[in-house]
Amino acid sequence: MTTQGFGFLDRLKAAADTASAAEARFRQQAAQQIAALDRERAFAFRRLNLMRAIVDAIVEAETEEQAVASALAALRAKLDWSSDSDARDLVLSRFSPVAQAVFAHLTTSENDVPLPDVAQALVEFENWYAQTRDSPFWSLFDQYRSETPVVDF
Repeated sequence: MTTQGFGFLDRLKAAADTASAAEARFRQQAAQQIAALDRERAFAFRRLNLMRAIVDAIVEAETEEQAVASALAALRAKLDWSSDSDARDLVLSRFSPVAQAVFAHLTTSENDVPLPDVAQALVEFENWYAQTRDSPFWSLFDQYRSETPVVDF
């Protein structure tokens, strides 16, 4: 017996192929969405952790200059930047307004004094970095850092 003449089998095969293709598209879209959400979450936690470190570094500063220097030292430590370069110096100088905004919030007690918007300063820094480097600032934290064992003699 042959299956020729059973057009309904061809239609069922076409329906199965269509369903399979739809599932594959959905899985690909879901994987892309999950990857995007994963990156967004990672960047949000990096942002939070860095800004906590910046606040901790600035909280004891008595002057804005000390605050900026402490914040930039904390940023360098977080990025594991132990050497200087023109590119790194530019990034640090562009991050200074963020440190200044944090310092203003930590040291100003008067309610009627307009304070700089820390979140906006950070967004402006992130936008500048993304536009000039064609990648998000937070991707710098993706760089592998080898663990250096602590040896006690």
